[in-house]
Amino acid sequence: MADTPTPTVLLPEAEVARIVADLAGRIAPVTDDDTVAAVLLTGGLWFAADLTRALSRLGRNLRFDALWLASYGDEQSSRGRIDVHAPFQRSLAGRKVLIVDDVFDTGLSLAEAVRIAREAGAAEVLTCVFARKPWPRPRAPEPDFVGWEAPDRFLVGYGLDHQGALRGLPDICALD
Repeated sequence: MADTPTPTVLLPEAEVARIVADLAGRIAPVTDDDTVAAVLLTGGLWFAADLTRALSRLGRNLRFDALWLASYGDEQSSRGRIDVHAPFQRSLAGRKVLIVDDVFDTGLSLAEAVRIAREAGAAEVLTCVFARKPWPRPRAPEPDFVGWEAPDRFLVGYGLDHQGALRGLPDICALD
């Protein structure tokens, strides 16, 4: 990590918490305690933990599951394909599913997660991302809930990483 640039804070921890609370307020009315919050691993774990706690504070105690997808590896851009490292652990048949991810970039991971959830029999699939990066052309599907419109920079912190490092930073930072 000696060659890694110093991260520049773009979104401090307090603002991250405010955005999560706002998202929970928008999501709570369209979910119930049978809804499955399905986090996309690994990056979405920090956001999903905070979001499900914020929803619980509003009286929504969603079920929880995870789907481990990878499209970046240790690179700074998507490889253009999705690898499934671990599938959902519980049945989604007949349930509403809220897919939770850290950042919406190419849209490949989110589209694959939606496809997998529908194939597993989900009655309805909603999507939520903490950050959406700009993209030169439309992506499908666009997330149902977006917390922050991020700049087109390489982001780290709050689950976002650089070759597996810097995920634990409490702020969202740029590393470019």
